[in-house]
Amino acid sequence: MAISAVFSSAQYMGEKRISGINCFVLKLSADQVDLADRSDNTAEMIKHVIFGYFSQRSGLLVFLEDSYLTRIQSPGTHPTYWETTMATKIEDYRLVEGVMIAHSGQSNVIITRFGDNLKAGLSVTRMEETWTIDDVAFNVPGLSLDCFIPPKEVQRDFPDENLDWRSPLHR
Repeated sequence: MAISAVFSSAQYMGEKRISGINCFVLKLSADQVDLADRSDNTAEMIKHVIFGYFSQRSGLLVFLEDSYLTRIQSPGTHPTYWETTMATKIEDYRLVEGVMIAHSGQSNVIITRFGDNLKAGLSVTRMEETWTIDDVAFNVPGLSLDCFIPPKEVQRDFPDENLDWRSPLHR
């Protein structure tokens, strides 16, 4: 539900085969208001684009590309630009209490730093992470909002009671 809410305003970009799976591709681009909200006096978010690749058969997200560009400049200094690109393969979906949950994946991140003040040229950092989920539990007693803040789309399905989710009495 959260994934579909995030991509509800996305633009259809076509179809692509990812890891042998026929997918439809959706693109989200942050608008100027959102980019301005994420900026401050020393860091300006210039662009943020996400591509979601969804299985045509199951509708599940199987690949995600996330890219953003930030300009950082302190007063009296040259600007430095940071471009971060992440690609994540999501797989091994299993049904857990009626919800399809991905149990493994792999993420690759490239962080590129460039700008006028870098004499050595581009600075590129690469990171790779392979992950697996061994156990899934919902509504864990004692887990507070400090540990997980569900998206607004998920929160609105709860009763309108004003519950204190940090209290151990609401298990």
